[in-house]
Amino acid sequence: MIFKFLILSDEVDNFKREIKIDADATFLDFYNAIIEATRFSNKEMASFFLCDDKWRKKQEITLVEMDTYSDEDSYIMEECVLGDYLEDEKQKLMFVFDYFNERALFIELSELIPGKNLKTPVCTLSMGEAPEQIANIEDLKTDTVSLDTGETFYGDESFELDELDREGFEGLDDTLPEPDTNDLY
Repeated sequence: MIFKFLILSDEVDNFKREIKIDADATFLDFYNAIIEATRFSNKEMASFFLCDDKWRKKQEITLVEMDTYSDEDSYIMEECVLGDYLEDEKQKLMFVFDYFNERALFIELSELIPGKNLKTPVCTLSMGEAPEQIANIEDLKTDTVSLDTGETFYGDESFELDELDREGFEGLDDTLPEPDTNDLY
């Protein structure tokens, strides 16, 4: 069976890719097809997320094994076959390509083509430029935060900033923490 995926970006309106890939391919094969179709670097961390119909992340499939809690299963692209996780048209995925800024491509399984196979993935539609893989810090919108340390900082107009220096903190410098035998550092 062949899966046909439509890939879109919420950052670049005219960006669109369509990739056909065999259902027996791994998520790593799909990752490589996306990297090739977008010209992203393969040196950055990335993950797929299986999503519900409202794009809420459910299952993560990572490029490399991540440290997880022992009661959580770890899913790695190289070991996960597409057909084992995807079965319905319109199934949604996210491809997170910029972890630090939580930027992703939105993917929908647009068509299932039974009775056919592909040896290698094919990009069948390429429109527009892919978003920048690593966001430029100047391009990111940040809100300036101002901290009011004036007279009403703690809700008390009689508050004096100098009072914070010592009051209630006497003797703290005199105590040393006891070493913990379970401490890793």
